[in-house]
Amino acid sequence: MAPASASQENILLRLVLTSSSAVVAEAATFPIDITKTRLQLQGELGYSFGKVKKGAFGTAIGIFKDEGISGLYRGLSPALLRHAFYTSLRIVIYEQLRTALLKGEEVQSLSVAKTALIGGTAGIIGQAVASPADLVKVRMQSDGRLVKLGHSPRYTGISDAFSKIIKNEGLFGLWRGVGPNVQRACLVNMGELACYDQAKQFVVSHGVLGDNIYAHTVAAMLSGLSATILSCPADVVKTRMMNQAIDGKDGVAAYKHSLDCLTKTVKAEGVMALWKGFFPTWTRLGPWQFVFWVSYEQLRKFSGLSSF
Repeated sequence: MAPASASQENILLRLVLTSSSAVVAEAATFPIDITKTRLQLQGELGYSFGKVKKGAFGTAIGIFKDEGISGLYRGLSPALLRHAFYTSLRIVIYEQLRTALLKGEEVQSLSVAKTALIGGTAGIIGQAVASPADLVKVRMQSDGRLVKLGHSPRYTGISDAFSKIIKNEGLFGLWRGVGPNVQRACLVNMGELACYDQAKQFVVSHGVLGDNIYAHTVAAMLSGLSATILSCPADVVKTRMMNQAIDGKDGVAAYKHSLDCLTKTVKAEGVMALWKGFFPTWTRLGPWQFVFWVSYEQLRKFSGLSSF
């Protein structure tokens, strides 16, 4: 068998490095993610599960008291599976598209609009592939509300969730909410990848910081903020669309599509409901991106690859 080309080897290596870095970042920040998910589901369509906790801290404490430490990690396995595919694909696709657009020029020559465009494109492709794992993660995270009320959770584990969803909702049921999911991924990556790339290039090229952990930290925190502001409404819609399952008595879903979900959410809870979970989302994206980007950049350096 002929040896793979250098570019092919680099792609495979980058896929492995991004997957590894994403798994570490996801595991480290997962309790914040489940807090965000529960916040986004509070007050959904006027319903509440028991006493509604106010704010991110109260919600997190409530999960810990009601479900124990394991409750803060409910849905971790599908989350790790999701990022193994989603993050590796979006980062490598972004780099490949960026290289194609540069045509031998310096990274600084790319405009914000171009980096945002390729970031959004990479996010759409990566999320479309990883959407089933994301759906299972949301379902398993929301199951804690049922446990709190004394009911059995819908799923006992990741394999049970996949099998039950396929059985009850069909294979394409795994892609429920894929519309708002890819919309969110597009916005997240427009903010995250474009902002990280531009912020890092700015502080490095202007001599503010070298291409080191300090520059990576500044770029990661800024990209987390921009991604949160852009994506939070789509994230709320995605969470609610994915959480619903057609298993009620009448077999009718609460939302017909993402626009219907958005309209009903605003009508029932007000426009600010679209930014439910903003603080834990931002709180999570900052540390998540710090852990991911620092890990990825260091692993690239260790492996002999150029900086992102």
